[in-house]
Amino acid sequence: MKPSLAVVGATGAVGAVMLDLLSTRPDVWGEIRLIASARSAGKKLKCRGEELTVVPLSPEAFDGIDVAMFDVPDEVSADWAPIAAARGAICVDNSGAFRMDPEVPLVVPEVNPGEVKRRPKGIISNPNCTTLSMIVAMGALHKKYELKELVVASYQAASGAGKSGIDALRSQIDEVSGKGLGDKAGDVRTAISDLGPFPAPLAMNVIPWAGSLRNDGYSSEELKVRNESRKILGLKNLKVSATCVRVPVITTHSLAVHAVFANEVDRKAAQDVLENAAGVKLVDDPENHKFPTPADVVGTDPTWVGRVRKSLDNPNAIELFVCGDNLRKGAALNTAQIAELVAKEFAAK
Repeated sequence: MKPSLAVVGATGAVGAVMLDLLSTRPDVWGEIRLIASARSAGKKLKCRGEELTVVPLSPEAFDGIDVAMFDVPDEVSADWAPIAAARGAICVDNSGAFRMDPEVPLVVPEVNPGEVKRRPKGIISNPNCTTLSMIVAMGALHKKYELKELVVASYQAASGAGKSGIDALRSQIDEVSGKGLGDKAGDVRTAISDLGPFPAPLAMNVIPWAGSLRNDGYSSEELKVRNESRKILGLKNLKVSATCVRVPVITTHSLAVHAVFANEVDRKAAQDVLENAAGVKLVDDPENHKFPTPADVVGTDPTWVGRVRKSLDNPNAIELFVCGDNLRKGAALNTAQIAELVAKEFAAK
């Protein structure tokens, strides 16, 4: 029999992508149960061609569930994933609540799939969308060259701040459109009535900030890139420097990456590694201006990589540019892939 699955947070932005993935990926599930907050209970959503009714979040909602995919705020996951696990569900959590818990594996199926079985708490964690936008490519290169250091600048989409981020950017674009703004300091800010979840205007602008404030001026997003990359790759001493920037893109995160390895890197060999890596799409033809951009990547599953160059100053380093849809591989897809690894365990019984 196929295992049963619960989608917790089914009515959210990532939840909607999860339902689409469940309808289009190989069908490995038996019953699918949709769970959300009490205010969303009773809503009807389509999945696998069926109309399913959302049930309210409660301990009893997990009875008979084998696997539960969570996409809810950190505090909700922190409270409810252990409850679901205690009711017998293996939880795959997309929040930040458990990512750095040493008893909870942080899994990217293309990089460390074996970790999925090491789950003493019955919980498996999904990385942050920024980390996920680059880690599949870096994992492939690490296997060949042995990664030592990462210096990254992220260019993060508005959807990384949730639906309110998307709504704010669309509204701001409408407010500045056709007004000839952008050639005087403060004119864009004056024209915008609501910043939404951002600390400055995002339309016609970039903001060198994503996440919340942490020690010494770092943001939470920057520390996630550092800490999660170390955990996923099993490199506790990996040097990581990250600067996270919000850009006026609806969906798809990008990163400019400077990667230093223990061994000398050849550009063509690195391109070959990336071209043959699972979950990676290489688009790297600068002579013809072919490289990934968010507008080309949005709505797709792979990590797209281009602008691969050997460092001019370090024979052991390369530069590259990566793009990944932060709602798909950056959230829903990776969660679904982890859950599918767990589903195989039930098939093997």
